[in-house]
Amino acid sequence: MIDKAILTLPHFKKILAKLAGISFLQAFSVVFQAIFLARAIVIFWQGKPFNSGASSILFFFLAFILRHLCTFWRERILDYYAYQQVAHIRKSLMQKIFSQGTLLVQNTGSGSLITNVLEGVNQVENYIRLVSSKMLNMLIFPTIIFLAVFMQDKLSAFILFAVFPVIILFMVLLGVAARKKAQRQFASFQLLSNHFLDSLRGLETLKLFGLSKSYAKSIYKTSERLRRATMNTLKVAMLSTFALDFFTTLSVAIVAVFLGLRLLNGEIEFLPALITLILAPEFFLALREFAGDYHATLDGKNALKAINQLLGIPEVEQKEVLADFTYNETSMFDISSLHFSYPDSSGKISDFQFSWQGYGKIGIIGKSGAGKSTLISLLGGFLQPNKSEISINGQQIPHFTQKNWQQKISYIPQKTYIFHGTLKENVCLYAPNASDEQIAKALKASGLTSLVQEIGLNEIVGQGARQLSGGQAQRIALARAFLSEKRNILLLDEPTAHLDIETQAQVIQEMLPLLENKLVFLATHRLHWMPSMDYILVVEKGKIVACGTHEELLANSLSYQQFIHERR
Repeated sequence: MIDKAILTLPHFKKILAKLAGISFLQAFSVVFQAIFLARAIVIFWQGKPFNSGASSILFFFLAFILRHLCTFWRERILDYYAYQQVAHIRKSLMQKIFSQGTLLVQNTGSGSLITNVLEGVNQVENYIRLVSSKMLNMLIFPTIIFLAVFMQDKLSAFILFAVFPVIILFMVLLGVAARKKAQRQFASFQLLSNHFLDSLRGLETLKLFGLSKSYAKSIYKTSERLRRATMNTLKVAMLSTFALDFFTTLSVAIVAVFLGLRLLNGEIEFLPALITLILAPEFFLALREFAGDYHATLDGKNALKAINQLLGIPEVEQKEVLADFTYNETSMFDISSLHFSYPDSSGKISDFQFSWQGYGKIGIIGKSGAGKSTLISLLGGFLQPNKSEISINGQQIPHFTQKNWQQKISYIPQKTYIFHGTLKENVCLYAPNASDEQIAKALKASGLTSLVQEIGLNEIVGQGARQLSGGQAQRIALARAFLSEKRNILLLDEPTAHLDIETQAQVIQEMLPLLENKLVFLATHRLHWMPSMDYILVVEKGKIVACGTHEELLANSLSYQQFIHERR
């Protein structure tokens, strides 16, 4: 039940010590609550005046208040601690995702990763709150209450002591089955998350090829698998709850029967019998509370295990060796050798070599799967090469995951992400402190003036708000890139891939003047861009098979000529 990883959390042992003290105090308050309640009942049963039992009633209420104050105090400590730890886990998880880059997303799956970051982290928070308090209560409460019952009636204490291991045995047996069921359920949930998200992303393509209905059936089958796993887990949960309720109720009933018979025979006095009867259900209370939250803690344990697996991925060595620099017309950019391959051998870059001085527009062209996007990811520092020889302005660097390099680049992906926020906040992503004059200039240059006139800069756009067309979203990406004057290195990965022909032609016409006085790497399989490029790299299977200007390649490169022929 307890994952050893939880014991390594910062200050967890100190929190356990505090919780143990609170549990001891609460257990004693429960005992005193039962004693004073029994005394008050006996006094009034004997027909004595109210004044005789007033002190017992007062002490009962004090013990009652103390008991619930302990609960409030414990919950407050746990809520604060769990929130702090989960915030740290979420931060570490996000740092891991950003440091590992797209490779981690590809290996784990977007849906599974989102499940861990959102739902999984919340389950871990619940796990931290539940497991520490419930386990301590299970250890402390039965011990204190058993001793209190033993002092009142040894036979009743023996009955409780004899039944307790039987209940624990059943809980262990059912717990093993529940753990396996919960693990299958969590795995089915991650599979459904990945499958559903991938299907949503490819819905347009699936519909185009008439496969949307077959994939709908596939999602249905995956969701049915999750439903069956959930129902199987609930069956075990209900069985364990029934077993616990049955044995605890039976044991309390046995204690009550024996106490009643011995009272009739005069073998025990009313006061200790009543104290014992009140304490008997309390003896099993911690166990019942633990069982009630058992499956929630199982979910949290599985989520913590999955998150720790992600956090346990070895860190990519981050060598920050590039000094601050300014890229201008005299700057030198040189890649003598660049090698990269994915772990599953799904793609690679082999012996990439390229040198350039100053500004310019470099086109990277090739078929789908040739390695264009991988190359852009390497240039942006989103992936790290297996082997490389790179220098910028004479400075040797092991890879492009350098803060001073990444602070000089703007990245425009195939499909621009518009986050939920104002139009102004989306445009100012790279330059949050930009002046109104700079924003207006960027908006005008990227062709967003008409949109601003229509909706205004403070209109909420993105998910759950006003939706923008593909062309408008791409223009926002352009405005982001050109708003920051310090970022004069542009990485464009199929920037017009998702636009229709008319919008594509308009966006290209608007973009080309804005690419002047910048170093631009543009990966595409569209021919429209090529005549405007200063230099073109033709990529096949991760290798450069031809390079030169558009005119040189048309005249001398069979690979380029064949590619153009196939595209036409």
